[in-house]
Amino acid sequence: MPLIKINLLKGRSPEEHDTILDCIHEAVVQAFHVPPADRYQLLIEHEKSHVRAEDTGLGLSRSNGLIIIEVISRARSADDKQAFYRRVTTGLSEACGVDPADVVVSIVENGDADWSFGLGRAQFMTGELR
Repeated sequence: MPLIKINLLKGRSPEEHDTILDCIHEAVVQAFHVPPADRYQLLIEHEKSHVRAEDTGLGLSRSNGLIIIEVISRARSADDKQAFYRRVTTGLSEACGVDPADVVVSIVENGDADWSFGLGRAQFMTGELR
């Protein structure tokens, strides 16, 4: 159910895109305990000149491998969020060679009335989904 927006710099292959999408989805399934078929992802590519992601004073070096992940979701526990950060960074590092310093994640929470999966209904509110 989370809506995941994956922001990348242009230059990766379609195969790399698939691997990135799969790694992030696996982290969502494991950390947020959602069903595997619950998958909503948008991959957005940007020109390098259109992105600024500095180190926030942490001494991080960013590369062209930068991935900025936006997660829009119902409320999640702090432990689940921490598990997601770890799983997504580890998965992307192992499967794609992405430097953990190049993975930026922001989670935005919303409520049941904020989701419609189609048919003009808020399925969490109608009881069609839990």
